[in-house]
Amino acid sequence: MTDDDSGSSESDDRGDSGIDYFRRNRSGQFDRLPETEGDRMVEGRPSREAVVDWWVDRFAVPEDTFADYTLWEKGKGKVWALPYDLEGPVPVEALGLKLLRTRQEHWKPTTDAVQRFGRAAEQNVVVLEEDRARRFLAGDDQELDWDGDWGYLVVAHELAGGVEPIGVGLYTYGELTSMVPKGRRRDL
Repeated sequence: MTDDDSGSSESDDRGDSGIDYFRRNRSGQFDRLPETEGDRMVEGRPSREAVVDWWVDRFAVPEDTFADYTLWEKGKGKVWALPYDLEGPVPVEALGLKLLRTRQEHWKPTTDAVQRFGRAAEQNVVVLEEDRARRFLAGDDQELDWDGDWGYLVVAHELAGGVEPIGVGLYTYGELTSMVPKGRRRDL
């Protein structure tokens, strides 16, 4: 038994060598992203460098946008941003802002991340007029004439003299699909 009397021994949980314990992804805790691919211990885990580069390449967000954030993974491919520097791993349910889903064919930003960091985006941003923005927020898909890249976009609307991100859209085959989560959709 371990000191916490959880019923499992350290060797059962950590494997034969102990180091295997740190090379596994565990869904119940946050682990800090390695700085570079060369620092990675968990197979498939993205590096901080790769995540920041993705935001820079996809949306032309300035690289220093994430300078004050630590990046964490919980589960497989759910990357979170935290504006604090903590020691890890951290066994909590939520930590900061869910930023990105990475363990799929195409990385997908979250609505919260686009609303927080999308103001800094300079490419792959589609600004919708009022009627289209309302339909997007309601979860409606719509035809769109767009000359930019296919894939995930920052969808925004002009508001009070500035451009305000609404959420994530998926653009393919001339159609903009609203990725606004069902619980956050609104009819305005």
